Amino acid sequence: MSQENKAGTKVGPVTAAVFMSTFMTAVEGTIVSTAMPTIVSDLHGLSLMNWVFSIYMLMCAVTTPIYGKLSDRFGRRPLITTGLLVFVVGSLLCGLSRSMLQLIAARVVQGLGAGAIQPLTFTILADIFPIEKRAKMIGFNSSAWGVASIVAPLLGGFLVQQLSWHWVFAVNVPIGLIAAILIQVFLKEEVQSRKSPIDYWGIALLTLCLVGLMLGLQNLGGSVSALASVLPLVLAVIAGVILIVVERRQADPILPLKLFSNRTFVIQNVVVLLISGFLMGFETYLPIRMQSILGFNPTIAGFALTPSSILWLLGSFMAGKLLIRHPPHWITSLSLGFLIVGCVASILVPINTAYAVFLAISAVFGYGFGLAITISTMTSQSVVSADEVGTATSFNTLARSLGQTLMISLFGIVMNVVMAQGVSRTPGLTADMMDRMLNPQTAGQLPAEYLQPARAIVYDGLRWIFIVGLITLLAGLVINLFDRKSNRLLMQTKVSEA
Repeated sequence: MSQENKAGTKVGPVTAAVFMSTFMTAVEGTIVSTAMPTIVSDLHGLSLMNWVFSIYMLMCAVTTPIYGKLSDRFGRRPLITTGLLVFVVGSLLCGLSRSMLQLIAARVVQGLGAGAIQPLTFTILADIFPIEKRAKMIGFNSSAWGVASIVAPLLGGFLVQQLSWHWVFAVNVPIGLIAAILIQVFLKEEVQSRKSPIDYWGIALLTLCLVGLMLGLQNLGGSVSALASVLPLVLAVIAGVILIVVERRQADPILPLKLFSNRTFVIQNVVVLLISGFLMGFETYLPIRMQSILGFNPTIAGFALTPSSILWLLGSFMAGKLLIRHPPHWITSLSLGFLIVGCVASILVPINTAYAVFLAISAVFGYGFGLAITISTMTSQSVVSADEVGTATSFNTLARSLGQTLMISLFGIVMNVVMAQGVSRTPGLTADMMDRMLNPQTAGQLPAEYLQPARAIVYDGLRWIFIVGLITLLAGLVINLFDRKSNRLLMQTKVSEA
């Protein structure tokens, strides 16, 4: 691998910064999932728990295409540096939170930063590596998730048990600052100025559409009125329709509609939207099952995700090799097969299933996710022209973020409804007791006669979450069948080994 490209970029340090940035966001997801039962118990916010995840994903979804477009105008370096610094500030605010509402507000800031990190890391890899090596580098980049899956549960469990959950957010600070410095010093780029105006109307309408969807789905199943649930969804649909009309007239639209003329691009991104949504349910609720039902501490509970992250790396490597010989839809179908097997197993396992079984299920999920996410990224970058790679990558990231935002809201609705019904059917059991039961350190405070009924309620809620997830995956499999005629991706650039 060349140590310096034509623009003067030092490839090694920049690649290290990309990996560090990915590692930081990977640690964030795992460590927050590990600490969430303790956070909920401390802040008494079970009903607001999903907002901690969903508001973060919403901000990512809203800002991803904005950062992508601005990076095409001003370069990747200033935009990803801004994202890293905003993410660091958000992490500090999360650590200083003293209430669930403060934590949610801080997660808004974190999401604003993550909206730049997630798409621009992949875009930078596309900029500095030709397509043949890109698959390998995406695989290496994905290895950050495997490393994070080992480090985050250990570190998160230690901080939660020995210090406080507030400290789990502090790990982002040094990593984010070092990555920002490396990007500033070693990433060199030649930016061509554009005279077309920024698509402010598109940005505003896209934001309104996504926020409306989020609020509408979050309110469904809650204690608010039907109008408060339906009105945001109606506004989202109206904003989406107007957005399509406006984008047709923009010289440089925030969402270029011409991308949707490519059938493979569209289908692969729709499918990865569904898969990414299911991914959020898996990563969020598996540690909760380990702690609330099996009674493990946060460290052991977090390790249940480790096989998934490690096998994700293997799936990523295999995706690059398979893409040379098989069309995208074939690989996507293979990945969905693994995910469906894991999902069915998660539905069928009884309440007292051993921890080792979930490690095996987690591994199956990880291989499927590694195949699916990597193939969608490479396909999005490979079926468009060179000057559209940044936009296509941002849209692919937007699809994943949107899927995660929408599905975590839906999963939260399912869990809240099942928990509310379970509490209402169990005389003497309260929502506060359910909050305490989620944390193994406080579960012992519940009267003995309520512990098993409470665990049964959580088990029932988790089973329904995976039933919804199975429906989502089957829908993705059906949609993917419409891409059966897609051609194999032919590599355009031959790269000599260094």
